[in-house]
Order: sequence, then C-alpha cells, then structure tokens
Amino acid sequence: MADAALDALYQEVILDHNRRPRNFHPMEHASCSADGRNPNCGDQLTVWLRVDDDVVSDVSFQGQGCAISKASASMMTDAIKGKSRGDVVQLYEKVHKLVTGEDPALAKDKELGSLRALSGVSKFPMRVKCASLSWHAMKAALDGASVVTTEGPEDARSAS
Repeated sequence: MADAALDALYQEVILDHNRRPRNFHPMEHASCSADGRNPNCGDQLTVWLRVDDDVVSDVSFQGQGCAISKASASMMTDAIKGKSRGDVVQLYEKVHKLVTGEDPALAKDKELGSLRALSGVSKFPMRVKCASLSWHAMKAALDGASVVTTEGPEDARSAS
C-alpha cells in the first residue's frame, strides 16, 4: 500500500476512535485505576481496569483531551482487553517505542494491528505525550499508582 494511502487509513482510524471512543465510561468495581494528566495541552483522563487471575478482563476510560489522546485511549482499551498482565506490559513497551519513534520498524508490525495508526505521532514531538498518556495511566494503575502526569509534580509518576 502506498505511504499516502496508508497515512490516510491511519488518520481515519484515529478520527473514528476520537468520534466514537470504545469503552468510554467509568467502571464500577475496578481492580485498579489511575488518573492521567497532561498539563501542557489540558488532556486528562482516568483509566479503570478489572484484573482477574492476572488477565485484564475489562478496561475503560473517561476524560477529555485532544483527538490523539482520546483515540489512543480508545485503541488501548480495545487492544489490552483479555490480555495477560505480561502481554499488556509488553504491548505498553512496544507502543511507547512506536509513538516516540524509538523503533520505526514497529510501524509495520502486523501484531500491533490498528495501533500502528499511532506511528505518525512520532513526527510531532508535542503529540507524543498526548498519545502515550492513557498508556502511562494504564501502566500506573497496574503498578498500583493512582496518578500519572507528563510534567511533575514530584509526588506523581512522570509519563514521557
């Protein structure tokens, strides 16, 4: 597929997840949750997870932010539901490398499925934090933290 056509497809995937976010609701009886904040652009969200027998049986999010932030959170919830904690952590690492441009080959990794649409974010450094915020909040929740932010304060885990 030509690069322009692929870019258009990826853009459509992001727009669709922004317009109709999946799993966009608070969750009662979650095993863990974390708030994510990006003070630079105002993105803020909460991610809830239900973990049963080391498997993410359910995940949801709610909040406000830019299209990239909301789409990434929606795509994340689709991608991690039903996966083991270990698989979720591995996926978190891959997505982080994808959006930061650390591993450009991941943009062609078929195992990432629609998450590959986030690969273009690496071309826009100011958007990397938008795309990764929900992923950092999800990881913080799994690690037992309640808040993650892209910019301090010292008592909150930093997401970059």
